[in-house]
Formats: sequence, C-alpha cells, structure tokens
Amino acid sequence: MKNIWGKWNSDKNTDDVALSNALGISLGNKAIYTRALIHRSINDKIAENNERLEYLGDAIFGSVVADYLFKHYPFKDEGFLTEMRSKMVNRNQMNEIAIKMGLNHLTQFNKSDHHLRRSQIFGNTLEAVIGAVYLDKGYNATQKWIIKKIITPFLFVDELENSEYNQKNKLLGWAAKNNKQVAFQILNEEFHGGRRQFSMSVTIDDVEMGKGLGFSKKEASEAAAIMAIENLNI
Repeated sequence: MKNIWGKWNSDKNTDDVALSNALGISLGNKAIYTRALIHRSINDKIAENNERLEYLGDAIFGSVVADYLFKHYPFKDEGFLTEMRSKMVNRNQMNEIAIKMGLNHLTQFNKSDHHLRRSQIFGNTLEAVIGAVYLDKGYNATQKWIIKKIITPFLFVDELENSEYNQKNKLLGWAAKNNKQVAFQILNEEFHGGRRQFSMSVTIDDVEMGKGLGFSKKEASEAAAIMAIENLNI
C-alpha cells in the first residue's frame, strides 16, 4: 500500500533532527511538534492534528508582527501599520516561507489530494509550528525566534512597504484594460478548527485561471487572484 503520509514515521529520530535544523532550535516537547506537522486529511481527530496549534500560532505570529511593526515604525499611523501587518501575515506569503524553510517535506498530509497541494497547507503548518514553539518555549523565546528565523530572513519590510498588496484589484485593473471578463465564485465552504474556510475560483472569459483558500471570502479571492496573476504572467 502506498504511504500517503510521506516518510515521517519511517525514521522518527531522523525527522526530529530535520525539523530541529529547519527551525534552528532544539525540540523540547517533541510530541507537540509532531502534532504540528499532521494535517487533518490524514487524522481528523481534533487532539491529534494541527488545527488547534494553527489557530494558536496564527494569533502568536500576529501579535509578534504587530509589536515588531509598532517598534520599527515609531511615527507611522494605524492605517499604515495595519496594512503592513496584512502584508506580513498574508497566507500566500506564509506558504512561501514554509516551503523555503523545508516544512513542505515534513508536513504529513494526503499527497493524493491534488487540491491540497495547491492550497496554503504549508503556511498553515508554519502557523501550527509557531504554536508548538510557543507551548514549548514560552512567549518571549518564541518572539525572538520569529524575528530571527522568519521576519529577518524572509519578510523584508522595506520591500513590503512598497509592494502592491491587493492583487485582486491588480487583476481587475488588467482585465478592464484588456476587455476581459473576470468572475469570482465560491466553490466550497466548510469549518476547520472552528473557523469557516472558503474555497474560491477566478475565471477570465469563463476560463478558470486560479483557485484559493482563506478564512474569509476576501482572503480566498485574494489567493485565487494571486494564482491567476501568476498563470497569466501579469
């Protein structure tokens, strides 16, 4: 029978070392980190998959980013700080960071589900890992780790400050200039860890060009727009 979970269970010690190296920390409570890498597609028991840790890690990461921006930009107003935080915690961004950290090779999920491969599953795993680090190390150590291992090497605030965040508006603007018809459609809506998750698609002249997942319609449509922009090479 094909192993849909990857190689995690084949050599536990080797994978502990791989995760420790990817995160740049020693693993204290290894069971928490193991759970952080388990997606509900292979274990739907609340106490045994990473959804609760994902919820916790999302909150911790948002708190650390807010504090970081508040101190990094002492003279910027609330609107600017809110927009910058949105850029930094963007799920597509988190997914890219997780892949660069190598979490895509350690996450346990149903690899036969091609929809999952195109979702932000690895970004969700990163949030779960942040939750695990918090439970294992405490807030202060987690804050320092996030700044050192996530914000500093991957989130270049000066570049993000000048980046165009709303990719949906960018796509709509391109369509208007090129006389193209754009339509966003909700494909699915379900609950994950007590939160409603939306799946949306975007079509250009009735041809599907992107799909996205998010915990709000706005987030899902933004993710779909990002994929469409990549496929269209805009």
